[in-house]
Amino acid sequence: MKRYLFTTPSSVKGTIKLPASKSISNRVLIINALGKGTYPPENLSDCDDTKVLIQAIAQGKQLINIMAAGTAMRFLTAYLSVIPGERTITGTERMQQRPIQILVNALRALNATIDYADTEGFPPLHIQGGVLEGKELTLQGNISSQYISALLMIGPVLKNGLTVRLSGEIISRPYINLTLRLMNDFGAEASWTAADTIYVAPVPYKSLQFTVESDWSAASYWYQLAALAPEADLVLTGLFHKSYQGDSRGAEVFSRLGVQTEYIPQGIRLRKSGDLPSRLDEDFIDIPDLAQTFVVTCALLNIPFRFTGLQSLKIKETDRIAALRTELKKLGYLISEENDSVLFWNGERCKPQAIPVIHTYEDHRMAMAFAPAALRFPSIRIAEPQVVTKSYPTYWDHLRQVGFGIRIETEIKFPKQTDSSASLEN
Repeated sequence: MKRYLFTTPSSVKGTIKLPASKSISNRVLIINALGKGTYPPENLSDCDDTKVLIQAIAQGKQLINIMAAGTAMRFLTAYLSVIPGERTITGTERMQQRPIQILVNALRALNATIDYADTEGFPPLHIQGGVLEGKELTLQGNISSQYISALLMIGPVLKNGLTVRLSGEIISRPYINLTLRLMNDFGAEASWTAADTIYVAPVPYKSLQFTVESDWSAASYWYQLAALAPEADLVLTGLFHKSYQGDSRGAEVFSRLGVQTEYIPQGIRLRKSGDLPSRLDEDFIDIPDLAQTFVVTCALLNIPFRFTGLQSLKIKETDRIAALRTELKKLGYLISEENDSVLFWNGERCKPQAIPVIHTYEDHRMAMAFAPAALRFPSIRIAEPQVVTKSYPTYWDHLRQVGFGIRIETEIKFPKQTDSSASLEN
């Protein structure tokens, strides 16, 4: 198993050309394809998730393997339902364990023809695409926003349009709003008609020239590095103050952790303010992809925290709540959870492992959230570091650019850990 270990700089300085937004890229690809766009979107993300979407749309194969790309699985399931033809969509072993029944049931309610090729409620899926009528759907608001976005994006091509009513608490509203803004950019008529209801008119998409902005989720790891480094002066290109991306709110949260944001013509500049809070309480319902970054950052800064709104973390690339608790324990931090939706830490510590090996669970955000911990734990190793290709393929190159040394280990004899240090305390 490949591992990375690091040497770290005394200060983190440089200009980073961030990857394009995966969230925007993947939505624009689906919207552009549904609109039979003549202009290919520009500055698309070069991450794995976007690559498999590009291939699936362009190649039109009968068997589509999206590997570990959850966004691609959800978006393509809806997209293929309205594209004539018969196809099977599958993915990695972990992808075949990620539930998709809510989306399939919603599409079946629109008269889509979808069958489970193996286990009920999970990929692979066999899809017979065709013309769908459209109607009103009622869904729980606390489901993954990707299900909702997948349905909304096909709304303009349904004969009668689509009304989506969301019941209960609506999580990840910024991701839904991102989808609506992009749909409207491409000529659709889609909007909230009430606090819990979205209407999409049967108005077709138009072809449009579109350039994708940089990724605020990727920027969070540079904020984290700025917060943890003794000194920092970073320029991140291609980010805007009035961004479509909900994760841009991370800048405000990091301002409370001593990282200042200055908006400049190229993007943003990050500098340390030196001001730290006594604790941080935050609701992550609308920015769940930043949870790992902030959990690790606060622990390493010795800032107690209570983070709510994390219910979607259990159905991501891995169970991120369990993964965070397990891996932070290796660094000596005992993180607690409540109700599968809250993580909190009041300063409880245990003995850290001498040579902690951070497992990444096929989850790109585990690797990127823990790599900056090398600034505080020089002996840390990141296992299976290649997982970053899912969203940020140049992440390790960019770390080298600001002075990190990265060495590959493949066969290393590590000291045996006791059961108590290797297992998760409840």
